[in-house]
Amino acid sequence: MNTIDLIDLTLGFIPVLLTLGIMMYWSLSVKTAILSVFRMLIQLLLIGYALTYIFGINHSWPVLLILCVMLIAASWISLSALHLSYSQLFVYSLIAISLSGLFTLAITTQGILHADPWYSPQVIIPIAGMIFSNSMNSISLAAERFYSEYKHKPDYLSCRNIAYQASLIPIFNSLLAVGLVSLPGMMTGQILSGVSPLIAVRYQIMVMLMIFGSAGLASALFLHLVKRQMPEGAY
Repeated sequence: MNTIDLIDLTLGFIPVLLTLGIMMYWSLSVKTAILSVFRMLIQLLLIGYALTYIFGINHSWPVLLILCVMLIAASWISLSALHLSYSQLFVYSLIAISLSGLFTLAITTQGILHADPWYSPQVIIPIAGMIFSNSMNSISLAAERFYSEYKHKPDYLSCRNIAYQASLIPIFNSLLAVGLVSLPGMMTGQILSGVSPLIAVRYQIMVMLMIFGSAGLASALFLHLVKRQMPEGAY
C-alpha cells in the first residue's frame, strides 16, 4: 500500500472545512468542532511518535502504562459530556471498562491472536484501543439514558433495562450493517495492505465479537454498580 504524502493528506480537510462552513452559515457554534479536530491531530501525532518509541522497547511496562492511561481517559470521557454531578460514577465507569475490557483483551490477544510476547505492543495497544473506546461509548449512552429515564420514572429496574438496550443500539447497527453497508476499519486496512479478503473477514469477525462482548459487559456492569446510588425504594 502506498504511503500517504502529507500534501495529499491535506485534501482530507476539504470536507471538514465545508462542514464547518455549514455550521457557521447556520449560526451554530464551531468551537467544539474545531477543538475536536485540533485535538485529534495533536493526539494522533503524539501517539504516532510514542508508539514508534514503544515498539522499539522490548519490555512490558510501557504497554501496561499505556493501558492504564487509556482506561483512565476512557472512563473520564465516557461521563464528561453528561454534566453529571456524581463523582463516584467515574469510579464505576473505570471499574466497568477495566474488568470487561481487560477480560476481553486477554481472550482476544492471548487466546485468538496468540500474541508473542504476551505484551506485544503492536497487538495489545490497537486491540485495547478498539475495546476500550467501544466500552466507553456504551457506558456514555447507558448513563445518559438511565438518568434521563430516572428523572421521569424513578424505577431502577425499568430505567436499567431501557438504558442497557439503548447503549447497545450502535453495536447492533454495526453488526447488521457490516458486509452490507460498511467494511469496517480492521477489514478495510488489511484489504488495502494486500491481505486476502477471506483472512481479513476472520479478523473482522474477531473485532465485531470483542466489541459487542466488551461493550455489553461494560454497560451492564456500570448499570449494576449505579444501583448503589439509588434510594432503596427505587428497586
